[in-house]
Amino acid sequence: MASDFQEKRRTSPASARARQLLVDKATEKINAKLTQQAEKVVAKTAEKVAAKTVKHIETIDRLAARLGALDVWTRSEPVSRRPRFTRDAIAAAAMQIADAEGFAAVSMRRIAAHLDAGTMTLYHYVRTKDELLTLIVDAFFGEVVVPLEVSIPEDWRVAMTLIASRTKDALERHPWVLDITDDARIGPNAMRHFDQSWQALSTMAATFDEKLDVIMAVDEAVFGFCLHQRNESQHFDAKPDDMVGYMGDLLAQGRYPALAALVADVGLSQVWSRIAEASHDRHRFDRTLGCLLAGFKARVERVN
Repeated sequence: MASDFQEKRRTSPASARARQLLVDKATEKINAKLTQQAEKVVAKTAEKVAAKTVKHIETIDRLAARLGALDVWTRSEPVSRRPRFTRDAIAAAAMQIADAEGFAAVSMRRIAAHLDAGTMTLYHYVRTKDELLTLIVDAFFGEVVVPLEVSIPEDWRVAMTLIASRTKDALERHPWVLDITDDARIGPNAMRHFDQSWQALSTMAATFDEKLDVIMAVDEAVFGFCLHQRNESQHFDAKPDDMVGYMGDLLAQGRYPALAALVADVGLSQVWSRIAEASHDRHRFDRTLGCLLAGFKARVERVN
């Protein structure tokens, strides 16, 4: 009898409607959750796609601006009866500002004030920030290149030493060049710098790739040397007693066995004074550059 009663409850219209109602509510909740999750996925996907699209657009715009900066060398300068400025004058003004205040101070507004001109007037000569950067960097290389009246030495090591020394001297006059992180376009003077470097290696019995190694290694050595000199000069300008005391405290930790042995041999004060002297040695650059070029010479001779 009990089983018959239960069977009737399961099959009765009221029970069927109750079960269907429960199923409908459960289905509604599941659909709501699925819809919510789907909306979140779509929103996240749309956000990622939008972010990537913006990034691609920015990259394309930046590339277009950089490529457009090349036009500064092929585009004729503004023509008028008496042009008030030239691109060279604008670049020279920018370098003067950078020499006095650092590269971060350079802007079209500051250059215009320096030249006693309106900012919009300069945009008649230089259209974009990339063009301005290209002009400034090429003006710097104008001080690096060997003057036309000076012959490139036939000995390739002497020639590369001359070019490297001119680069170092220009960087010491304008250390702010080391702060430029944007990739400036190649201009006429930068092209001349590479042309002269290649000419300097004309007597070197080496392959194309070996000559490229020499040119790049020398440039990297010069820029690295000048950057290190600038950044580390403040440490070596500290009072000797302060630095000796500081080094002594570190050595007391027992984690520098090689340095501790050196100090035991010659003394801490002597070690520091020798390091400071080497840092300010004006001939160190020539010695290390000579070693670098001698190494390339020995390598080429060994291979050939």
